[in-house]
Amino acid sequence: MLKLGEKGAIIQKDKETYAITPHIPCGVVTPKLLRSIADAAEKYNAQALKITGAARIAIVGIKEEDIDDIWKDLGLAHGAAVGLCVRSIRACPGTTFCKMGKQDALKMGMELDKRYHSMELPGKFKMAVSGCKINCAESWVRDVGLFGNPNGWTLVIGGNVGVAPRIAQELAIDLSDEQALEKIIQVVAYYKETAKKGERLGKMIDRIGFDTIKSALI
Repeated sequence: MLKLGEKGAIIQKDKETYAITPHIPCGVVTPKLLRSIADAAEKYNAQALKITGAARIAIVGIKEEDIDDIWKDLGLAHGAAVGLCVRSIRACPGTTFCKMGKQDALKMGMELDKRYHSMELPGKFKMAVSGCKINCAESWVRDVGLFGNPNGWTLVIGGNVGVAPRIAQELAIDLSDEQALEKIIQVVAYYKETAKKGERLGKMIDRIGFDTIKSALI
């Protein structure tokens, strides 16, 4: 039996089959990609295809002996679905497609994905980018969240869902793209240096105080 996350595979309830989740940056797919996933699912008799909360497509019910071959057929990187790392970057359509968008959420989300996806950190870490204050990407409940306004980006930190949900706190407003990226670099670096193993950013904030972090990042 594979270890959790080995070869990008997660053991399922039956204790015999696995789910794999290809990395799909910000959930943006093409017809060609969808066809390749469908073809692989049929070829290896997958039990289901499931769109995940991280806007990826999980291929569920794969036999252990088929895992290497299905990854070879797909030609895609593993999605960071488990482990102490940056798990996912969610992004709404932003100004690319949505009439409500105030900032380019897809462009920013793709840049964050390129920089941070699967980066090892003290705890699991999620990011989200919303093009406006409606927050369709749920930026308020992510470790790092951005949402657009007419003057730039608002940056919030320390949110999470789960059994003990936490709403993020506002760190900075009216940031340009470059300023937002630079501030996130500072947040991630500070978290990497300061958090205990397994400690989410929100828990670290509760432990040392938001004002302490805010002062350190100014």
